Amino acid sequence: MSNAASSRPAPSTDAAPAGEAGGNGLLWVLVAVAIVFAFFRPRAPLDYLKLVDWQTVGALAGLLVITQGVERSGMLQATAQRLLGKVTDLRSLALLLTAGAALLSALVTNDVSLFLLVPLTRVLATQAHLPLARLVVLEALAVNAGSALTPIGNPQNLYLWHRSGDSFLGFMAMMAPTVAVMLFWLLVAVWLLVPRTPIALKPAAEAASVQPRLLSLAGLLFVAFVIALDQHWLLAGLGLVFGAFLLLYPRVLRGVDWALLAIIALMFVDLRQLAELPAIASQLKQWPIAEGWRAYLAAIATSQVISNVPAAILLDGPVRDLPALAAGVSVGGFGCVLGSLANLIALRLAALPRGLREFHKISIPFLLVCAATALLLRLG
Repeated sequence: MSNAASSRPAPSTDAAPAGEAGGNGLLWVLVAVAIVFAFFRPRAPLDYLKLVDWQTVGALAGLLVITQGVERSGMLQATAQRLLGKVTDLRSLALLLTAGAALLSALVTNDVSLFLLVPLTRVLATQAHLPLARLVVLEALAVNAGSALTPIGNPQNLYLWHRSGDSFLGFMAMMAPTVAVMLFWLLVAVWLLVPRTPIALKPAAEAASVQPRLLSLAGLLFVAFVIALDQHWLLAGLGLVFGAFLLLYPRVLRGVDWALLAIIALMFVDLRQLAELPAIASQLKQWPIAEGWRAYLAAIATSQVISNVPAAILLDGPVRDLPALAAGVSVGGFGCVLGSLANLIALRLAALPRGLREFHKISIPFLLVCAATALLLRLG
């Protein structure tokens, strides 16, 4: 196994952009919803732009370009070869990838961990016969679970942490029981869904040259871009990333999945308009969701419709039980693909033609068991 893996040349890095491979069905659905809102609830053009969280869209744009640079450098192909030389069966590989996704998401946010691991998983699937869709779905579940542990793991935690006034470790202690439940069921899911069968390598493909200069540039830009984001210098960071690649490696920009950015922008436009509907606002005032299991279930249900970050912001007023709200929006990241932005990013990065179907086959049952177990834990 090890010798075969190490002697195989890497495949070509000139793959189709993720959007071309994965289709843009969701994009057209979001466009149609935006048109319906524009017809029934028109607003000024600039008001639509204000609905978009441009910090999030801009951050993802920079990360998409940098990730494309890393992928075209050939580093992922070389890493995949070494990994396939050491891991002998599918289940061990799945455990390694999901554990890495969960750990990274708690440290560097769920989105960044996906930008690091999903492209690697896709390259692994070009070198060996792997259940790519299943692995990517499990990674999406892993980042939603792992990122829930720390205040910096995802946007909703960061928002709720600032609102709570709790310490960093205090917030982690509050989230630990829910995260333990999610990670337990993640381990069960990997064990049941990924067999312990030997990894079968694909026939050798044409060798791809590794470009250390491109890899070094992408690494330096990643560090600089993260610093720029931390200092709220988004435009300067984007100018540096796009300017460097446009000047030195313009082919990288042509491979970016620009449709993903359009989808994310339209999600903000559509979901925020949905949350503003008077019928929804009035229902929130009437429902007895201030605390306890009702608050927890309301957070899960709302996340399925408008995603967990907007759900945390929307329910922060009517819900007074912050631990229930934080647990609910964390578990609510499972289930529907709209439950968490990380779900959408994972599927688009993996370029899966029927990724939505595979995602919901796994994620909806996962939501049900996690939600029920975490609820029983809270009631107990």
